[in-house]
Amino acid sequence: MTTGARTPPTEPRGQKSAWEIATRSPAETIAFGNALASYLQDGDVILLHGDLGAGKTTLAKGIAGGLGVGDVVSSPSFSLVNEYYVDQAVTVSRLFHLDLYRLRDAGELASIGFDDLVASAEGVTLVEWPERAATVLPDRFLLIEILTVGSSHRLLRLVPSPDDGAWRDRLERLRSYVAANAS
Repeated sequence: MTTGARTPPTEPRGQKSAWEIATRSPAETIAFGNALASYLQDGDVILLHGDLGAGKTTLAKGIAGGLGVGDVVSSPSFSLVNEYYVDQAVTVSRLFHLDLYRLRDAGELASIGFDDLVASAEGVTLVEWPERAATVLPDRFLLIEILTVGSSHRLLRLVPSPDDGAWRDRLERLRSYVAANAS
């Protein structure tokens, strides 16, 4: 048995801040993750949703790199959770990276301290395969849906929840940064 449906978390109605960006290579996906990291803050929960091989871990590597994580970032498929310390120069305290793909039941969520990790104000939490925890997701998160549109092309759709001023402001600044630095 797995927890929750195998569909992405429900998108709030009337989204004004949802944003799509295309990347043409893993390097561009990593670069976008690097840029996104600059707009994250302690307490943020980022849900990475996509098919197997879509690029969730690639995006996570970019976010980790942008936060100054010096360790090799890999999918924590077997341990379920990896914790990384970040560069002291960034405003985020640490990075928690969860991969729920191998989750078998709700008891495993409790055993890894899922509720505490997504409620932590002392780091950013990235969750791969968030649909496995659909019934216990926090109220506040940024959903990033990753769609494969070619062998190396990806469409990233960012959907904040709730769609409030805090997310809207940061996503608008990120959008401006990406537009100004587009090649």
